Amino acid sequence: MDIKGKTTANLKQFDIGNKLSYLPVLPKASVLIPLFVRNGQLYTLLTLRSEKLRSSAGEVCFPGGKRDPSDKDDIETALREAEEEIGLPSDGVEVVSTLFPIINKSGLLVTPVVSFIEESFHPSPNPAEVSEVFTVPLDFFIREKDHYAPHDAAGTGGPMHFFLYEDPESGSQYHIWGLTAMLAIVVAVLALRKSPEFEVGFDTEDPLSFFKQVLDRRISKL
Repeated sequence: MDIKGKTTANLKQFDIGNKLSYLPVLPKASVLIPLFVRNGQLYTLLTLRSEKLRSSAGEVCFPGGKRDPSDKDDIETALREAEEEIGLPSDGVEVVSTLFPIINKSGLLVTPVVSFIEESFHPSPNPAEVSEVFTVPLDFFIREKDHYAPHDAAGTGGPMHFFLYEDPESGSQYHIWGLTAMLAIVVAVLALRKSPEFEVGFDTEDPLSFFKQVLDRRISKL
């Protein structure tokens, strides 16, 4: 089986399906985590949010945003937002799995939608929302080098992760932290089936149990 096939099989084991039908109605958002294969290695695509935005301006994020009333599910939200933000057509996305959601600092229930895209995709960022698009090898997010975790993340009991990534082609440096860093770590752990070189605060063999506990604790306080 090739790397894409192995990765798809790994990620499908953690698809949440309808496991969250018990949740109360919460404001929702989705992010698309696009993976692709380059020279036999897994990569993911990230964006740098525009400085003009009212929230999280200038931060690194996966494509995504709040659910619209017209969106039928979390996947449709992620696909719509990715097309609006970076010009990624939905027919160029192969959705692999929907992972356990996390409540972000704004109280939104954010669902990660993991997918494969073609290596040849050339983003067309919407300047009102995205200032840059860049790619990172997925295994970067399980290596100790360029990672630090100075304190715990509020409400999780686990570390707040920070990465400093330098693009080898442009020389640009990107700070990847918070929810985006955590999602990147989780996807790297699940896709690569490798444990990180640093403490992550959850069981890498069963990460979804940890996130379910965090989610249930947060919901109980609403």
